[in-house]
Amino acid sequence: MKGAKIYGIRDIRVEECPIPEIKTPEDIIVKVKAVGFCGSDISRYGKLGPHTVGAIFGHELSGEIVEIGEQVTNVKVGDGVVVCPTTPCFHCEYCQLGKYSKCESLQVIGAKEDGGFAEYVRLHSRSVLKMPEGLDFETACGMEPACVVMHGFYRTKIQAGDTVAVLGVGPIGLFAVQCAKIFGATKVIAIDVFDEKLEIAKELGADLCINAKDIDPIQVVKEMTGGSGVDIAVESAGNPFTSAQVLSLPKKGGTVVFMGIPYGDVAISREHFEKIVRNELTVLGSWNAVSGPFPGKEWPTTLHFMKEGKIKVKPMVTHRISLDQIPETFEKIYKRDSFFGKVIVFPEGKEC
Repeated sequence: MKGAKIYGIRDIRVEECPIPEIKTPEDIIVKVKAVGFCGSDISRYGKLGPHTVGAIFGHELSGEIVEIGEQVTNVKVGDGVVVCPTTPCFHCEYCQLGKYSKCESLQVIGAKEDGGFAEYVRLHSRSVLKMPEGLDFETACGMEPACVVMHGFYRTKIQAGDTVAVLGVGPIGLFAVQCAKIFGATKVIAIDVFDEKLEIAKELGADLCINAKDIDPIQVVKEMTGGSGVDIAVESAGNPFTSAQVLSLPKKGGTVVFMGIPYGDVAISREHFEKIVRNELTVLGSWNAVSGPFPGKEWPTTLHFMKEGKIKVKPMVTHRISLDQIPETFEKIYKRDSFFGKVIVFPEGKEC
């Protein structure tokens, strides 16, 4: 089979690899139907390099089961499945409490174990959920990032009628726009510096879109909320600047939830930092997409809303590519040659 292996910074190669085999009675082999680029993949390609040199990259995937171990009971050969790529140890203090996102040795496929940028992948059977009838593989491969956002909103105390600002509308931010509405927000404000992203955010339900390159988003948010600010501000850009700026968006007693990861030091001015104290903000970090009982309610909940058409993936997809196109596409994203939204890989060379 073909697989895209990462060897170093800006060094991904599509190579012939052995088809994975069942190793334990609870293993399954999945034929990958669709797999997405994650923002963390892009950072690891351009800045950080691989966790394991030569590992098959990728972790946002859906596929069809082609083989199962003798003790597998939750799925069968031929089932379409969505994949939870994150595996806790199930033994540490946090795992014993069912707090799997806090596991001391959390692993994600595509890091130390081979991932989804391939024709086939081996997984533990507990890491998949059966796809409902009518859900397509392209939409289903967006499950993991959508669950990351769902996990973040479960961390908050969002209520029906709240106003939510989403700072940064890449894929995580676009899922945040949709999930905010699902959780009951009546007004969602999308903020970014790219009009292309804001147009997608509007299509996916944002009530107001602000290009922060043209206007001060803090001022606009204050004006539209009668001078108070939003109930919840989501930082999903993963940018050092916005990681400070987001603190000035909520009202007094409001909430900030960090879903993005800034791959750089964050310098916070007094103007932004003092909002934590003076406005008595709740500041939350949100990591990954799993909880107890594993993989957590994020997964069936997200699957339900995808089936209902209330969490959409297709509008954010700008590039659909084959396995062979992975290296050149990563390089184009790194060089910022053109606008990229969500990139989906189809190992079979056709859309699903």
